[in-house]
Amino acid sequence: MILHNGDCMEYMRTMDRDGVIVVSDPPYGCANNCDYTRFTGGLAPGRNYHAGILGDDKPFDPTPWLDFPKVILWGYQFFADKVPQGTVLVWLKKRDNQLGKFLSDCELAWQKGGKGVYLYKHTWSGFDRGSERNQKSLHPSQKPVALMEWCIERVSKPGDTIFDPFMGSGSTGVACVNLGREFIGCETDAGYFEIAQKRIEAANAQRRLL
Repeated sequence: MILHNGDCMEYMRTMDRDGVIVVSDPPYGCANNCDYTRFTGGLAPGRNYHAGILGDDKPFDPTPWLDFPKVILWGYQFFADKVPQGTVLVWLKKRDNQLGKFLSDCELAWQKGGKGVYLYKHTWSGFDRGSERNQKSLHPSQKPVALMEWCIERVSKPGDTIFDPFMGSGSTGVACVNLGREFIGCETDAGYFEIAQKRIEAANAQRRLL
């Protein structure tokens, strides 16, 4: 388990890529307004306001990751013209009665290779596991651990190494702990790095108790 608080491109200069698999939710380059209280009339600012996402102010370039043997990158619609044909993953994140009413119903990922389209249905309201239930989201584009487990199981087996160059709040790392994968995570933002580190350490401690 390697966690790096710094730029992923700098880390990759000394990284052994042999057998490493990329699974990540990168900054999309959409300049997302992370003050979600605009959707709640200013209510619950502690639960609905996030710091911005570093790197989200410029278009995402997937090129550095295309040479890895296996890759999954979320936010496919933002960089579809920059990757070759591959598999499309669809995360349906709303209940049936919420479809088409507010913001996006689904999120898309690009998986290197293949040409199929696969759906994962998982209703998401911030957290979905154990003691994390009903707490506020820790990152504006946070993915559920269950979703990242689904991704990881698609491209790896126990003991493989997963690399998340844009670790955020650490959901991919927690998923790796749960599934018995090695993990390398990079995060530039010191605040989100600390959150990820604590979540991954807690997952490790929980696994040791099982």
